[in-house]
Amino acid sequence: QVQVVESGGGLVQVGGSLRLSCAASGGTFTTAAMGWFRQAPGKEREFVAAISRNGGVKDYADSVKGRFTISRDNAKNTVSLQMTGLKSEDAAVYYCAARESFPLARTYTRAADYNSWGQGTQVTVSS
Repeated sequence: QVQVVESGGGLVQVGGSLRLSCAASGGTFTTAAMGWFRQAPGKEREFVAAISRNGGVKDYADSVKGRFTISRDNAKNTVSLQMTGLKSEDAAVYYCAARESFPLARTYTRAADYNSWGQGTQVTVSS
């Protein structure tokens, strides 16, 4: 089973950019579909973005489409989330998630679909 660790969170101003990274270890990264979720205080964890194991298919929550980009580097066992045009409502703890996927080009958008989670990285957006 792939284990994941997030990094790259921090404080950014409204309209700014931030890049989150997720390093995977154990298991076989190339068989894992990956996702990013976030959870703000008092709210449920919500889907942000997902990428298939071959990187060819990506999904985004409507709230981040056009502003966030998910990518993966299977040679480096990493997944990244490039966030631009940050809004105050993007502030949350961001979690990287992984699951084994037999289909090469499938993404998973439900938290319940994933069985490996990182500890999260805080993103704070100041106005």
